[in-house]
Amino acid sequence: MEHRTLGRTGVKVSPLCLGAMMFGAWGNPDHDDCVKIVHRALDAGINFIDTADVYSAGESEEIVGKALQGRRDDVVLATKVHGTMGRDPNAQGNSRRWIVRECENSLRRLGTDWIDLYQIHRPDPDCDLDETLGALTDLVRQGKVRYLGSSTFPPSDIVEAQWVAERRGRERFVCEQPPYSILVRGVEAEVLPTCRRYGMGVIPWSPLAGGWLTGRFRKGQDIPLSHRARRIPQRYDMSLPGTQRKLDAVEDLAQLAERTGVSLVHLALAFVLRHPAVTAAIIGPRTTEQLETQLEAADVHLDVDVLDEIDRIVPPGKNLSSADAGWTPPALSDPSLRRR
Repeated sequence: MEHRTLGRTGVKVSPLCLGAMMFGAWGNPDHDDCVKIVHRALDAGINFIDTADVYSAGESEEIVGKALQGRRDDVVLATKVHGTMGRDPNAQGNSRRWIVRECENSLRRLGTDWIDLYQIHRPDPDCDLDETLGALTDLVRQGKVRYLGSSTFPPSDIVEAQWVAERRGRERFVCEQPPYSILVRGVEAEVLPTCRRYGMGVIPWSPLAGGWLTGRFRKGQDIPLSHRARRIPQRYDMSLPGTQRKLDAVEDLAQLAERTGVSLVHLALAFVLRHPAVTAAIIGPRTTEQLETQLEAADVHLDVDVLDEIDRIVPPGKNLSSADAGWTPPALSDPSLRRR
């Protein structure tokens, strides 16, 4: 595979990043099968793997650690911290107390001495960004982490983090991991341009829109059940107008893919990879068969007329469903913040 530079780090990564969210109880509980998926991806030229502590309560990290035994040095390994990892109210968030503790836990589960890219999984309005970056900076200086990143941060937080790093002498975020697909284009308005302005890499999650762009969701067919649909049902609730808009768009995109001579999966992945701000798209296969359908997408080139047609089906900078944004600011989700 062709390699791309992750932001301004000088680190070369494959344009497809293997996401491990579906490894474990959230998707595929067969550890040996998941290890085979990792090995197949590495053999195909992928050198970038992304997981998170919260995926299946640490099980995903354990599986990735098993798969990388003897191959760790050849892989750019990324994981994340922020999500709830127990009943302790402090076993979550972006505080120094939690980051330092949970980094040790991730290192143990991954069976490694260092994490190449340690990312803050979501913003934490209750925690000062300087506290977060200060803890992360200490981990870098201790040699436990090489680079830092954010995930699903709004553009204002991305900018603030860069300013805090400069003014306080902290290590900065070198990349952002936003939700981005043909159906979820909101980040094109500000997040992606902001990342380019600060020289940050971009590694979008869910480029297949949570399965919507795999071809399994079509009009006149029953909505397939999945672990993801049970965990985040709002993204698949057919009673919501946004979900209906997605179904209409998928129908048009499937017909466009057929006219173009590519699969819908390849159309979706190639679209994400075509954006000049994007470094690598995170694919999250549950099976080897799903992985195989995605591997060749990095070699697919979409002509301008195809991209223009995609823009007609889903306007640039628009999310068809608000449920796909990935994070809702407390100022919107908590009524008490609006009615004090």
